[in-house]
Amino acid sequence: MWGIVPAAGRGSRIQPLAFSKELLPVGSRMHGTVERPCAVSEYLVERMLRGGADKICFVISPGKSDIMEYYGAGYGEAAIAYVVQPRPSGLCDAVFRALPLIPPDEAVMVGLPDTVWFPEDALARLPDDVLSFLLFPVERPELFDAVALDRNGAVREIRVKQPDPGTRWVWGAFKAPGRVLAELAELWARRNGRDEYIGTLVNAWLAEGGRAVGVRAGTRYVDVGTLNGYRAAIGLLGEGGGDGTRVGPAEPGGRAFEGLAPRDGRETP
Repeated sequence: MWGIVPAAGRGSRIQPLAFSKELLPVGSRMHGTVERPCAVSEYLVERMLRGGADKICFVISPGKSDIMEYYGAGYGEAAIAYVVQPRPSGLCDAVFRALPLIPPDEAVMVGLPDTVWFPEDALARLPDDVLSFLLFPVERPELFDAVALDRNGAVREIRVKQPDPGTRWVWGAFKAPGRVLAELAELWARRNGRDEYIGTLVNAWLAEGGRAVGVRAGTRYVDVGTLNGYRAAIGLLGEGGGDGTRVGPAEPGGRAFEGLAPRDGRETP
C-alpha cells in the first residue's frame, strides 16, 4: 500500500524557517538510547505505516532537498520515493503528481505532513475499496474542510472552510483504491485543474455519481502549520495524545518513546 505525503507547500503561515516546515521539530523520540527531536512529518509517516503502508511517496518542491536528506530511501520497513511539484499549485495537483506510481488495484493513503492526530492506528480503520475520509472533531470546523454525512456514513458534501459548516467533523486523511484516485485526477483535468482543494473536487465527483464514506475514528487533531497550532501540538504530545502513552513516533524498527500514563481524551460527537 502506498502513502502519499504532499510536502511541496511554502509553509507561509509559520515562516521564517531555515528548513522545510515538514521538518519542524515537534516532540521527541528515542534513537537507540538517545532521545532526539522528531520532525512533524514523522507523525504522519508513522501513522501510515501503522495503517499498512509499505511505500511512501513525498511530493516535494524543487527547493526541498532537505526532506530527501532527512528521510533518504526508507523509513522503518517502508521504501520512500520522491516526486517533484515544479511550482505550488494546490493540494490536488500535488497528490496527483504521485499517480504514475500507484497501481489501479492498490490502495493509497493521503495525509497532511504538518498535522498531529490520534489515535495512531486510525488509518487502519478505513476501508480499502472505497474513497474514505478519516474524520476528527474540532472546535473550529470553519477553519478546515468539514464533512457532512448521511445517516449511513456516506459523504453528502465537503464544506471547504465555510463560516458555518453545520458539523464539527473535519477530514484529516483519506484512503482510496488507485483506480478511484485516477478517476479523481481525470475529473480534475476535465475541470481544467481549477480545484485547489480536495473537497471541491470530491463534491464534483459525488455529483457525477461517485461514492465516498466518512469514518469518525479520530479523537484529537492539531494543524501544526501556525504558531498557535505548534503550541497546541506540543501540549497534546505532552498529554500523551489523549489516548495512549506515546509522545513521539516509534524509532523505525524500534520501540516507542514512552511518555505519560494513558488518559481518556475521547471527544463526543
